[in-house]
Amino acid sequence: MTEPMWRSHDLDPTYDVVIIGGGAHGIATAYYLATRHGITNVAVLEQKYLGYGASGRNTAILRSNYRTEEGIRFYNQSLKLYEDLSQELDFNLMFSQQGHFTLGHSTASMAALTTRAEQNKVVGVDSYMVTPPEIKAMIPEIDISDHPRYPILGALYHPPGGIIRHDAVVWGFARGADRQGVHIHQLTQVEDILTEGDRVIGVQTNRGTIHCGAVVSAVAGWTSEVCRKVGLKMPLVTHPLQAFVTQGLKPWLHHVVVSSTLHIYVSQSDRGELVCGGAVDSFPQYTLRSTLDVLESYATHILELFPILHNIKIQRQWAGMCDMTPDYAPIMSSIETLQNFFVTCGWGTWGFKASPASGYNMAELVATRNTPERIRAFSYDRFLTNRLVGEKAAASVGS
Repeated sequence: MTEPMWRSHDLDPTYDVVIIGGGAHGIATAYYLATRHGITNVAVLEQKYLGYGASGRNTAILRSNYRTEEGIRFYNQSLKLYEDLSQELDFNLMFSQQGHFTLGHSTASMAALTTRAEQNKVVGVDSYMVTPPEIKAMIPEIDISDHPRYPILGALYHPPGGIIRHDAVVWGFARGADRQGVHIHQLTQVEDILTEGDRVIGVQTNRGTIHCGAVVSAVAGWTSEVCRKVGLKMPLVTHPLQAFVTQGLKPWLHHVVVSSTLHIYVSQSDRGELVCGGAVDSFPQYTLRSTLDVLESYATHILELFPILHNIKIQRQWAGMCDMTPDYAPIMSSIETLQNFFVTCGWGTWGFKASPASGYNMAELVATRNTPERIRAFSYDRFLTNRLVGEKAAASVGS
């Protein structure tokens, strides 16, 4: 009989930690609580199924070529964790470090990319500028002529960047957490969060009430709704983000290509599909519907980079939800007014690549009640003390 990836459990009346959200961030937090801190009496509550939200709706690009020192160091930690994660979890995550191009189409964008490259080098992250002929040598199919409206002038090249199988990451973390004794509860919706004074004492779900010592919110685009249950207003706006994949093709695109000017990015999956995404929708909304106008825009810009794709068919299109902060950097924090309530949110379009580091640091925060140095800059109160991180320059198409 085949062993299940994770087991089903009855809902216990009490847990040490309840994690709301069964995506990569929530599951990773549970995994590291168990493996790094010995806290195994943990419940992960997912209203649908594991990976239903942003973890199953992203385009699975990994990189650490950010702009601020805080962002670079954090995402580099995540990339390093990803490099060893298949071996640690004993599960093939299909991680391919194939290199990541961020294209420049103007003098201003080239200046900004050059600044990012130098900042990456200072922190020890492998990134450097390349010319159009160098891009063409690595991606022969790309158009570097002056025919497009926005010709390619150069690019920031980040060799450690790449892609991974997003569902495999969720499943691998879930299996690892389950083997440590963590309870994973799917189809379990949080209806209310119970408080007593300045403490959270439990959660009310559609399956019953749980009492607990701590609650972690890891629900991405639903963060504002969850935090409202404890009277907490978050500095977030939720936008839809759409993506699509093409029919399967023989392997030809061996790098990730991003253009912030064209608001498009593309990579080729292990199944041969071209995976394409772009900027968030311009209006805030809670929706998972995709639209024809966005698909037409994406297709137009992909053809500007790769005219050879003019007869390729679109296989499927989808949308997810992104919670955006004012400074385009995440929030990983305890809450001063609720001493045992923790949030990981504000990930925008770049949350999946942060999953291991987010889980690793959030687990330490929950277990020790001390904020790890790596995430201190991403505290909730930075918006009250005007210590913004300012990561929009590296958000690329996510802005």
